[in-house]
Amino acid sequence: MHSSFSLKNLLSHDLPRSRWLALLLSLSVLGLALLPFIFPSTKALNVAAKVLVFIVLVASYDLLLGYTGIVSFAHTMFFGIGAYGIAIASSRMGAGWPALATGWAAGLALSLLLSLVIGLFSLRVKAIFFAMITLAVASAFLTLASQLSDFTGGEDGLNFKLPAALQASTEYLEEPLLGVTIDGRLLSYYLLFFAVLGLVLLLLRIVNSPFGRVLQAIRENEFRAEAIGYRTVVYRTLSNVLAALFASSAGALLAIWLRYAGPDTAMSFEIMLDILLIVVIGGMGTIYGAVLGSLVFVLAQNYLQDLLRLGEGALQGVPLLSQLVSPDRWLLWLGILFVLAVYHFPSGIVGRLRLAAALRAHKQTATSAEVSSS
Repeated sequence: MHSSFSLKNLLSHDLPRSRWLALLLSLSVLGLALLPFIFPSTKALNVAAKVLVFIVLVASYDLLLGYTGIVSFAHTMFFGIGAYGIAIASSRMGAGWPALATGWAAGLALSLLLSLVIGLFSLRVKAIFFAMITLAVASAFLTLASQLSDFTGGEDGLNFKLPAALQASTEYLEEPLLGVTIDGRLLSYYLLFFAVLGLVLLLLRIVNSPFGRVLQAIRENEFRAEAIGYRTVVYRTLSNVLAALFASSAGALLAIWLRYAGPDTAMSFEIMLDILLIVVIGGMGTIYGAVLGSLVFVLAQNYLQDLLRLGEGALQGVPLLSQLVSPDRWLLWLGILFVLAVYHFPSGIVGRLRLAAALRAHKQTATSAEVSSS
């Protein structure tokens, strides 16, 4: 009883409300926590780290789109600011924890300032105009990142060194544990894992607070929320600022993992499209959707080619089919998968599972009522 109560508090009383969803989330968290020991390959570790970074990035965007109803295209700009903050500080100050702390803080400060300015000046305009303004600002920043080569390394980006404790050459145990070398790289992964866990729990607390309820009221009917007495511009600006701070933190985590920051890895418009796809697949207006959506998307992005390679080998000699399942056509299959996902899960994976659980519960209640009345 006590453990369930503490879990409720930990999840800010936002329980999965579906047995299947609870199972999928538990498996996802356990899988990411134990992955270095289950799949001790470099590729698997890199994919898991990308999943972790995307969970925070997508959840922060969902705070804007899913909870407040704001469409912004500047999200990758804040993501990039966080990554460049770590990279610039580490390359200027040298490898060390003070450089990481300074870079993270500088990224957060710049993101706070920019999101506040964008929010105050732009959120008074209509939705489509706000989206266009954010797109223009993000494009300007991408150009700056490419051209200010003295600071950002230009198109090549910046490589930097991490503190000794996080370097792969630092080994903590003489013998491998369960076949895995306990080194700085593994420590980096768990630093990412626990940072993401903390940030997701913090986001759950925000969206389930009275502040989060006001954001949802603004999404449903802004005019009515204003009529009740809420200053919607203030709430929308705060939502914009919070989303930017979480995106900046995700960028910092990506830079720490890659030991690199560049315009393609942190600020490209392709990442923005990926975020939008993941929000739709996982389910808008739910933080859990970011977890499952990121997992499905990043796994498909990284392992679909391997699956197609197997398919091509099995169908060798079948003229048309072997060409269709060629690994070169993985983007086509990725597109088909997402069209099917959106068609069959219009409210996302989380929305569909919760709806199915609610319908099942309603049927059981109706059946038990019939039995008791007869």
